[in-house]
Amino acid sequence: MVAIKKDIIRKRLSEVPDVKVFWCCNGRELKNLRELATYLPEMAEEVYQRHVSSVNNDFSNWVRDVIGDVTLANELKKAGSRATAARLVKNRLEWLQTRA
Repeated sequence: MVAIKKDIIRKRLSEVPDVKVFWCCNGRELKNLRELATYLPEMAEEVYQRHVSSVNNDFSNWVRDVIGDVTLANELKKAGSRATAARLVKNRLEWLQTRA
């Protein structure tokens, strides 16, 4: 992977502004990658499917456009399941935390 500056890593690990939180269709609010990593494994499949389809991936879009992590966003686009997405986010979060 490409080296990332610590200030960029800290930004990716921090909470997003209130106006940029991710609102799940069930009302759950996600403010950072940690919350996404925690919620994905327990998320109802119906909620996940509401945000991910063959033409759109709201999680990927949020990670790219708000969190600023293009690498993770591209991986999430290819994730074939909620379990895979959860693993990808968890692994990326751990990777970022070891470099913060």
